[in-house]
Amino acid sequence: MNIKNILLGAMALSMISGVALAGALDEPDNMAPFFTDSSMKTMKSEADFKAAWAATPKDKQDMMMKECQDAAMSKPHAEFCANLNMFAGHK
Repeated sequence: MNIKNILLGAMALSMISGVALAGALDEPDNMAPFFTDSSMKTMKSEADFKAAWAATPKDKQDMMMKECQDAAMSKPHAEFCANLNMFAGHK
């Protein structure tokens, strides 16, 4: 095995690991539908939030819910998670 293959393998592994570390709540494409502004500071109204949740694919819903149940992961998204738990039927 040459050094080029080793480096390419290491780079691929680091890229895969980096994606795995980024959570669903940190992904702007996942979060944007729930906010009225591009800076994602103002959440949509209750009806629009519910509609955005209903339009979210099930696999993303599951990832988001899992992260909202984790205290450390949800802390930076506390307001979002509170709304998500309420609108998704969780307490």
